[in-house]
Amino acid sequence: MIYLRAENLCRRYGERTLFKNLNLSIAKGERIALIAKNGTGKSSLLEILTGKEESDNDGKVIIDKNITWTYLQQEPVFNPNHTVLEAIFNTEHPKFKTIATFELLTERMEHDPENVQIHEEMQKVMEDMELHQAWDLENKVQTILTKLNLHHHLEQQVNSLSGGQKKRLALAQVLIQEPDFVIMDEPTNHLDLQMIEWLEAWLQALDLTLLLVTHDRYFLDKICNEIIEIDEGQLFTYKGNYAYFLEKKEMRETYQAKEADAARKLARKELEWMRKQPKARTTKSKSRIDAYYELKEKAAYQKDDSQVEIQMQMQRLGTKILEVNHLHKQFGDLHICENFTHLFVPGERIGIIGQNGVGKSTFLNMLLGLEKYDGGKISKGDTVKFGYYNQQGIQLKEDKRVIEVITDIAEYIEVGKGVKLTATNLLKQFLFDAKKQYNYVGSLSGGEKRRLYLLTILMQQPNFLVLDEPTNDLDIDTLNVLEDFLAAYNGCILIVTHDRYFMDNLVDSLFVFEGNGKIRSFNGNYQEYLNDLEGNKNKDTDSKNTTAVAPMSEPVQVQTSKKKLSYKEQRELEQLTEEIAILEQQKIVLEQKLQENIADHETLLAITNDYETVKQKLDSKELRWLELTE
Repeated sequence: MIYLRAENLCRRYGERTLFKNLNLSIAKGERIALIAKNGTGKSSLLEILTGKEESDNDGKVIIDKNITWTYLQQEPVFNPNHTVLEAIFNTEHPKFKTIATFELLTERMEHDPENVQIHEEMQKVMEDMELHQAWDLENKVQTILTKLNLHHHLEQQVNSLSGGQKKRLALAQVLIQEPDFVIMDEPTNHLDLQMIEWLEAWLQALDLTLLLVTHDRYFLDKICNEIIEIDEGQLFTYKGNYAYFLEKKEMRETYQAKEADAARKLARKELEWMRKQPKARTTKSKSRIDAYYELKEKAAYQKDDSQVEIQMQMQRLGTKILEVNHLHKQFGDLHICENFTHLFVPGERIGIIGQNGVGKSTFLNMLLGLEKYDGGKISKGDTVKFGYYNQQGIQLKEDKRVIEVITDIAEYIEVGKGVKLTATNLLKQFLFDAKKQYNYVGSLSGGEKRRLYLLTILMQQPNFLVLDEPTNDLDIDTLNVLEDFLAAYNGCILIVTHDRYFMDNLVDSLFVFEGNGKIRSFNGNYQEYLNDLEGNKNKDTDSKNTTAVAPMSEPVQVQTSKKKLSYKEQRELEQLTEEIAILEQQKIVLEQKLQENIADHETLLAITNDYETVKQKLDSKELRWLELTE
């Protein structure tokens, strides 16, 4: 059963054609991921499919009238006068209206449990819940609102919500309605890791047909069974996961390149025949003429190898990076951090994870000196130069030209000994051609604006990168290049991201925001953290179910073989050697200070705390060094 059929779609942008003669059909049960480079027409295609825009020619889109469907936009639009509850249940269906009233009264009873009128209204609505058999649906609604952290905002005006809250509100609308067919544009943006993992499980359990745009490769693999790519204005379909797509895409491009080469050779011969201008327009000659133009189109194929190039130096980084001692911060009842201490060392790569609203961005701003803290101390090394990529992205006037954004920072930068790149060449490396460099910022796609913003950060040559959701709106190709650059980057990196694939490839340790001001350090990436949590659960289960086991008659001889270190482990071992040397030196200095300040109780206490922190770090890193060397 075909849910959606699109025929002969076309989209032009100025003189450029994004796609033409594009056909697409989506059948019941298909779960399709749409991927393409930024600026090649993903969002334009979704807007045409959903009726927000029209095709530039006589193309048409037909959606089965017998199904329910909805569109989750990247930037959702709501009636600003609605409350959250009114926006979620924006329907005349009596069952949903009853649930909306029930949710509202439940929240009011929490704030005013002694109010008689509320209790009377609740009694009436509970009778309506029974009448409409709405309890199962209410349980589902309650789960969705709680998981998306909207259950305490039901009476809040929509226009007072943040961009992330609006995206979660739109997602709640979709999940509560349970339509037959959903089109989603970047559904994981503004969700924390727990929400994404919950959403994956929820969507997997639904009998749902999907078309979605996402850069989250883990999410794509778990949810989708098919990938459609927009490339050179055409659609290419791959039945499989992301790894399968990469393999088949390479095979397709290799075949197309060979076919184009053969077509070019044949076209040269046919061109001579065409130049003779045959007078007799017989059927045979006409068919040959038509074949020539088809051949010419094949011969014109040229693989688009353009990708972002990042050639940036970083300023020299000294041994003292950033020292955070007993940091404390809270907003009213919200505790961001309590007594947090960490000594950053050269080359450290740390990911930050935790639920939305626990203060991750506030924590970054404190480290950068952009936010005041209530107690403790932050000391920055003299050689440290931060590069801060924040969630809000580039804040520029829409009528500013792209080239002006870069020349306002510098006309050129050094990328190597004696090698300089002009602003024009820098922009070319970030896929802004000569024509696009003179476009206005307001005409760029969301992904192109993010790419421009990334360039403005990196061209300042920072040696400590602080990245707050850097993957939002970037296409997968750009993410791959950014990952390669960061993998070879020698400075410090601190990352907040909901992209698990991106984090797993780049970080060596985590700051886990557990709530109520508690920040726990974990040595490993996100997947290793999940494995550790699962291992602890299994240990608890095993300890409860332990029974006596008869001893074996002979001991089992365990054969062990040394495993060759991976590239990442070799790099980790080299970094550990340097870090251990630095920590040992810091330990010696602190031991001397302990001797010098033995009579000053307060100073002695502070030095003792620092000494214990350094000692714990040293013990941990030495243990890991032993594991790798063994």
